[in-house]
Amino acid sequence: MKVAVCGKFIPDPNLTVGVDLDSKRLVRDPSQSILDPGDEFGIEAALKLVEQHGGEVVVVSMGPEAADAAIRRAMAMGVERAILVTDPALEGSDALTTAKVLSKVVASESPDVVICATESTDAYTGMVPGAMAAMLDMPQLTFVRSMEIDGTTITAQRDYENGYQTVKAELPVLVTVTASIAEPRYPSFKGMMQAKKKPIDTRDVAAVGLSPGEAGEQGARERVVTLSKVEIEKQTRMIEDDGSGDSVDEIIAYLKQVQAI
Repeated sequence: MKVAVCGKFIPDPNLTVGVDLDSKRLVRDPSQSILDPGDEFGIEAALKLVEQHGGEVVVVSMGPEAADAAIRRAMAMGVERAILVTDPALEGSDALTTAKVLSKVVASESPDVVICATESTDAYTGMVPGAMAAMLDMPQLTFVRSMEIDGTTITAQRDYENGYQTVKAELPVLVTVTASIAEPRYPSFKGMMQAKKKPIDTRDVAAVGLSPGEAGEQGARERVVTLSKVEIEKQTRMIEDDGSGDSVDEIIAYLKQVQAI
């Protein structure tokens, strides 16, 4: 079994992330960037599948050359091989271009399962996995909290607002996983040392079959038009009790109205 996992190099969400007001993009400092924590859940799920069924896990990423730091962490967890698409021409790429690039690389690997996080922790669009599934002509199982593979059939539990659904699909399949899928293993010192020696296949735009006009800001279909501060307005409702005890019923009615209970 071959499992391809998408991994992204993002600004550390535990630190303050700035925005360039001219380009309307996040300020990405490689020294303060890490492997997306959401992708670690996907990597753990992929490693577990291979431990159960045999095969290999390959991490696929798109980003700057410094993104090899994120890939090395995935390798320290146990991934043996990785592909990084890095090219100055990719700067300013939108979700569609990202999906194109990742899909072309994934297609060249012919995996049985593709695993992505539900959404990246820096952009939160959630659009890339769905676009990839369409481009790869694969069924997509979203918000997966657990999965089992029997032969060529995958059975998964899919989270939704009031519980979960059990769904099935035939391989190959693209899966987006939630944090419930598995607790990511912590890389051991031995794993970190071994990760330094593992190969990373680095490719540019031409190598994945895209022209410069299809990549980066020039090929982007999305534009950030404006930026604005988030304003939070706190609403308060005062309920006074005159000693009759009617305020309890009024409080309960109000909490039901706002669906707090």
